[in-house]
Amino acid sequence: MTEQPRYGDDVGVVTVTYFSEDTIERFLDTLEKATERPVKVVIADNASVEGALEQVVDGRENVQLLSIGENVGYGTAANRGVAELDDSCGWVVVVNPDLEWEPGSLDALLDVAKRWPRGGAFGPLIHDLDGAVYPSARLLPSFGRGIGHAAFAKVWPGNPWTKQYRQETGAPAERVSGWLSGSCQLFRREAFDSVGGFDTRYFMYFEDVDLGDRLGKAGWLNVYAPSARVTHEGGHSTSQASKKMLAAHHASAYRYLADRHQGLAWKPVLAAVKLGLALRLKLETR
Repeated sequence: MTEQPRYGDDVGVVTVTYFSEDTIERFLDTLEKATERPVKVVIADNASVEGALEQVVDGRENVQLLSIGENVGYGTAANRGVAELDDSCGWVVVVNPDLEWEPGSLDALLDVAKRWPRGGAFGPLIHDLDGAVYPSARLLPSFGRGIGHAAFAKVWPGNPWTKQYRQETGAPAERVSGWLSGSCQLFRREAFDSVGGFDTRYFMYFEDVDLGDRLGKAGWLNVYAPSARVTHEGGHSTSQASKKMLAAHHASAYRYLADRHQGLAWKPVLAAVKLGLALRLKLETR
């Protein structure tokens, strides 16, 4: 049996880029004010304009550019970025590059982590560009709740399945959640390693839902920490290939449900779900 490494208390930050030249410099600049601690940053680049990220990294001694050379997806690239961090980093942030940190926000996340010794993942309060709070800490999508949300979210935003799933009730408060938005999470590296990081079968979407579920099943907690605040532009990379990304979203949704509902009794139900998702995709990409 391989012995788990003993990690230090340093912080590593991994961000996955895909033609993110317009946002990465602002991301790095605001990160400098998000913590008083030194951080090691790994940019796991799936694709970019030639030479653009090299210019951004030039002169930033704490930033490493990992050029992957092909679009391997979010979770796979994030795992490769985490693997670049040495054992001194016992805390790892996996975060989108189109995000801006509020001053002190990373330190606030680390402060919350100290209060939750079984916390495996910690997510900040996420603002959209218009200032609205994004529902980034949600329940896990059970079969009924997930189908209700998928079927009615766009045509009936206030439906009970979506409201329950998104947990948009009351003022934001520190609490345990089913899963946290993958746009910004702080991981206890021991917890991240214990479940093997992101499942690389998910090209994009649902990799954060899947990871939150597996962390919970392994005895870790997913903790929402609204005392830490960030702003997320959202959709910067995916807008360049919206049809492809919609297809990836539907494929990931099916994978998540199929992984958790195995056996002959579930086959006709899953077949109906696959058909429904295919019809929904066709409607959304007309």
